[in-house]
Amino acid sequence: MSTQPLRWCIKMLKILNIHGFASSGTTTTAKWLAEQYRDATVLSPDVPVDPHEAVDFLQGLVAAEQPNLIIGTSMGGMFAERFSGIHRILINPAFEIADSIRAHYGMGRQDFFNPRRDGASYFLINKALIDAFREVSAEAFSHASDEGEDAKVWGLFGRHDEVTSTLSLFRQHYSRAIVYEGGHRLDDHTRIHVLAPVLGWAIDKVLGRTRPVMFVALEDTLMKDDGTPLGSAAHAFAHLSSIYDVYVVAETDWYDSSHAARCRAWVEKYLGVAAYNRLIITPRPDQLMGDYFISAKAQPDFIGTHIAYGSADFREWKHVLTFFDRLGGQ
Repeated sequence: MSTQPLRWCIKMLKILNIHGFASSGTTTTAKWLAEQYRDATVLSPDVPVDPHEAVDFLQGLVAAEQPNLIIGTSMGGMFAERFSGIHRILINPAFEIADSIRAHYGMGRQDFFNPRRDGASYFLINKALIDAFREVSAEAFSHASDEGEDAKVWGLFGRHDEVTSTLSLFRQHYSRAIVYEGGHRLDDHTRIHVLAPVLGWAIDKVLGRTRPVMFVALEDTLMKDDGTPLGSAAHAFAHLSSIYDVYVVAETDWYDSSHAARCRAWVEKYLGVAAYNRLIITPRPDQLMGDYFISAKAQPDFIGTHIAYGSADFREWKHVLTFFDRLGGQ
């Protein structure tokens, strides 16, 4: 684990937030980022309406500011993808934005959804603008196959996106696509439960930060016999995942594909994005290498610290959280 103080590490973080179509740098997500990462530098400019001008503007900004993390929403996701070599999070990226504009906005006057710093309140959608977006979006994925690029890109896709749907296109080029319950635009729930966990993982990569590894048993610790979550297990998992590198462990004597599918479905349904790609199915969980193991069952050969869920000291999840909050992330 890094010995550098967390706050000092965050000061090394520079985030560029690129907004969506007909929006501005004063979006709620931009304000949320600035609030969540007060010690970091958060850049959230107004992007020019013309996409060719926008590309030139963003290229100049990236060259001058050298952000180490870019977050792009919708149109901003399409723009963000092109900046190879930088860690990027693409939220409902509009890689087919020309078609989306035609289908959802049409021609003529379009008011900006958020105030612009130059005071502009509207712009015009015409054929030239749509053609320009088609030209710029055709340049997407030009560096996706470069070495190391796949590990630098996250894609977040709302299952009920009513504006665009480019999940299958994204998956042709990148492997880390997360589908969440939500629509095209972000709300507070999505920012907290979808964006925040992915931001944490991306920032760890950017800063070279490591966290103590924690395993949590699925059966009898997270899940009841009837298949429902145990107590405040989902909340506890999300909280611990914001501090530790947490994995869900399902114990089985032999690999059963149907059992594995049920475990994955349960984790996705009840634990959400915080548990993305973090399910381990093994016959010997006590042989896993990590710092902590929370389980109702004894783990005799685990070399880290075993937290006996349901014991006198850890009867409920609130007692577990109190213990780890006192540790302060150690």
